Amino acid sequence: MTDAPPPAPTPQDTLSVTHHTATIGGEELRYTVTTGTLVFREEGQKDGAAEGEKPKATVFFVAYTLDGAELGTRPVTFSFNGGPGSSSVWLHLGLLGPKRVLFDDTGNPTPPPYRLVDNEFSLLNVSDLVFIDPVSTGYSRAVTGEKAGEFHGFKRDLESVGDFIRLYTTRYGRWLSPKFVIGESYGTTRAAGLSGYLQERHGLYLNGLMLVSSVLDFGTLLAQPGNDLPHILILPSFTATAWYHHKLEGALQEKPLEEVLQEAEAFALGDYTHALMRGDLLAANERARIRTKLARYTGLSETYVEGTDLRVDIMRFVKELLRGEKRTVGRLDSRFTGGDRDAVGETFSYDPSYATIQGPYTATFNDYVRRELGFESDLSYEIIANLYETWSYKDFENRYAEVGETLRGAMTRNLHLRVHVASGFYDLATPYFATEYTLAHLGLTPEQRERLSTSTYEAGHMMYVQRASLEKLSRELGRFVAA
Repeated sequence: MTDAPPPAPTPQDTLSVTHHTATIGGEELRYTVTTGTLVFREEGQKDGAAEGEKPKATVFFVAYTLDGAELGTRPVTFSFNGGPGSSSVWLHLGLLGPKRVLFDDTGNPTPPPYRLVDNEFSLLNVSDLVFIDPVSTGYSRAVTGEKAGEFHGFKRDLESVGDFIRLYTTRYGRWLSPKFVIGESYGTTRAAGLSGYLQERHGLYLNGLMLVSSVLDFGTLLAQPGNDLPHILILPSFTATAWYHHKLEGALQEKPLEEVLQEAEAFALGDYTHALMRGDLLAANERARIRTKLARYTGLSETYVEGTDLRVDIMRFVKELLRGEKRTVGRLDSRFTGGDRDAVGETFSYDPSYATIQGPYTATFNDYVRRELGFESDLSYEIIANLYETWSYKDFENRYAEVGETLRGAMTRNLHLRVHVASGFYDLATPYFATEYTLAHLGLTPEQRERLSTSTYEAGHMMYVQRASLEKLSRELGRFVAA
């Protein structure tokens, strides 16, 4: 008879506390950083729970708090990125935290070894900051024996991140602090969902949501037979990209970007929408006219756009626009270019805009978390896990995932909830025009519309890699929180 294996050790909170100074907005600030993991348990379980009370996961976070501040009046902002499957490193070391990855003014990194610099544009001067890595991202993990996949879906993800926010708020005495949530990409889907979940489940009312590169309605992004809306809403982003790379015809190319986009938007919502709605019933002469204009606003040939049935796919566009130069453009930020071995393929082999940022953020965070924040772990820090490939949307069975109605409901019940939405013109992943369409269809009252603000940037999905956009976005968010 063999002995049974010893039980796995009960996971414990693992925290490191360090103290720092930074100059932000011309003012020297002293702050404390709490880095580590909190054990996530089933409802009703407490830290140090008795045997039989089962921990589910350890959630990694990094919290920045201003020394000497009054917790009841000092705002706190909870931050995460998207994916699904992304850690919080991008907003952390790109925009909000007191350190940022060094890039040039365009958004190109220095050669390795990469480095962090003080972030004079950090939001720490107006708000404490808590960066959260959802389960299976960063250092967050399901407890041994648990099925990590339980957390990999819309509803369970909302619950785990929302319950962590509730736990942090309770542990660190922040119930009376003004509370904000900021998310990027799928993180905006999560943030909008949390605006409802936190209110309904925990009675936790937010002061504001900040949505960076937003997607609240997946029906605006997923182009499929029978859903032409994404083709309409991506068109101005194609125009911006072609303008940036000097692929528009002469008269159009010479105009400022804002004027070019106004034309593209008018065509997208007018003649182009009407043509796609006609489908196979579109008359031949009208089809020829639309084909010519579509080629004009995308920088592609009439032969190519005709071959697409007047419906240009994003992943084909990134390959086709600069095919004659054997170059591709980025999906996250179409200002960036790359090259493939196969110049006649249907789509690119990698996203050059993601390749530009992956290495610098990965290297600098792994060094920073150990050397400056004093947190040690032999786990791999999952910058981006491929959870998006198997993410569960079963709550939206037979329809597109949509959280705009949740956001509208939260703004209806919480009369002080404000929302700011930031978008990049060169973002092909979450196009700015799709965001404008979604916001225009939330069904908000005039009073609620006054609590919604937007800003746009001449950069991509992570617009803050560009220096000018970083400065502008920092000002916008600072004003939003300080209001």
